[in-house]
Amino acid sequence: MQDIHARAKQIKLLIFDVDGVLTDGRIIIGDDGQEYKAFHSRDGHGMKLLQYTGVEIAIITGRTSKTVEHRMNGLSINHVYQGQRVKLPAFEDLIAKLNLTPEQCAYVGDDWVDLAIMSRVGLAIAVQDADARVKQHAHWMTPSGGGQGAAREVCELIMEAQGSLQDQFERHF
Repeated sequence: MQDIHARAKQIKLLIFDVDGVLTDGRIIIGDDGQEYKAFHSRDGHGMKLLQYTGVEIAIITGRTSKTVEHRMNGLSINHVYQGQRVKLPAFEDLIAKLNLTPEQCAYVGDDWVDLAIMSRVGLAIAVQDADARVKQHAHWMTPSGGGQGAAREVCELIMEAQGSLQDQFERHF
């Protein structure tokens, strides 16, 4: 765990995939063609807490969804890349825009399309129910599955490593 904390201490940008990471991976489509996704409220709260500490948050997802747009707007996440079937160019654009190195970035994924970024970042994370091959390429695996609090666990890991978790907790008293 010491190696994970050393990696997490360097993080200035946390990037999430959406389907299977911020959601449980199910996509519900109504009769009218409307797409629905379920997000965990504690994940959103963890993301807001991490933003308060100065760590940037971004989304890189292969699908395009109004639901994702609404959820990220509600969390004040400005770096949202949707429709990225090949995700690496979005990652490279993002770190250039923010003037960061790959080592200053963490990425949370669950499937093969996430591996190109996971192999380049300083902290590669797989959710507990990720594909087995993806888990093999992760530095750390969340205790919870995608859409079930995994994002909150990642945010708390980074805050703990950076010494800001207790301050964020005490803000609520």
